[in-house]
Amino acid sequence: MVVFVYLLVMSVTNELIDRFAVLRNRARFDVDRGRFLHDEAIVEAKDRLAMVNKSFTSVALITGHPDLWYSAFPQATLINDTETLNLVPSTFDLVIHAMVLHWSNDPLGQMIQCNRALSPDGLFLGVMMGGKTLIELRSAFAQAEAKITDGLSPRVLPMADIRDIGGLLQRAGFAMPVVDSVILPVSYQTPLSLMRDLRDMGEANAQTARCKHFTARSLIEETIKEYSRNYSKNDDRVGATFEQFWLAGWAPSESQPKPLSPGSAKMHLSDALNVME
Repeated sequence: MVVFVYLLVMSVTNELIDRFAVLRNRARFDVDRGRFLHDEAIVEAKDRLAMVNKSFTSVALITGHPDLWYSAFPQATLINDTETLNLVPSTFDLVIHAMVLHWSNDPLGQMIQCNRALSPDGLFLGVMMGGKTLIELRSAFAQAEAKITDGLSPRVLPMADIRDIGGLLQRAGFAMPVVDSVILPVSYQTPLSLMRDLRDMGEANAQTARCKHFTARSLIEETIKEYSRNYSKNDDRVGATFEQFWLAGWAPSESQPKPLSPGSAKMHLSDALNVME
């Protein structure tokens, strides 16, 4: 079934995500019906870059949808989102990781490679799907499958927490790392409309341990019932949540502000606040 998935841990095979399945799903991408999350991300990326007091002259763009993103950043060098990125060290002053990090088997490794590709004081800007994405569909599937099969299969796995992603940015060696969340609430006529839309986005389940046979009709029908029962809106539509994590970090540079060393303060906090210790 069609779902976004993400995990920060590795499976015993070291291949949590089936790369062949990811590419197969992307081949089904419908540019008319499946682009709205990318469009939202492109507008947000431009807004965020406009707030940075710096001009970028050498840009790397890591994406699985080059036509969409290259039209927005035509000056960029396109990089395919393979696990080993085709990036030359210390070359770019901006690396944009565009909506594909959640499909990586090694997100930390991707961040480290991006950091190495940046020149000193270069900016890494990433966007990926976050942990609240499709919480309604995950819940409906879990409830339906518990009723139908008396168990759970690996259809939807827990996505990353925002604190986990922040920790990865720090481990990757970025200076001044920041992660924040943008929630995108959407409504659909029916749960089945949502499922079809997700397929058109090219975001079908690509877990290595996924069920590789067709989903039983009875499970789909029960999932639709659970979804409609729990997430219907006042206008007889159903709600769905998408979350985008925005990651930012700078390649270390001597020109960046540094924290003072412990014990270097020139006055007590009590003196600054004019209170007794």
